[in-house]
Amino acid sequence: MDILDRAQVYETGERNAAVASVRAALPTGPSLAICANCEEPIPEGRREAMPGCTLCRECQEKLEAMR
Repeated sequence: MDILDRAQVYETGERNAAVASVRAALPTGPSLAICANCEEPIPEGRREAMPGCTLCRECQEKLEAMR
């Protein structure tokens, strides 16, 4: 195994660790049916795609834009 192979193995491990870290930070569990912010219904498609979501797409986008 040469230096390029070792670099590739290292990079793959770092990338996998970063992805796992982000996935661990995502909400889990049941999603809310009503947005915790605007109290509008959260579409079923969003609730299925983002388990544990508590905000509708619009409120989530506004929150992320403020960060």
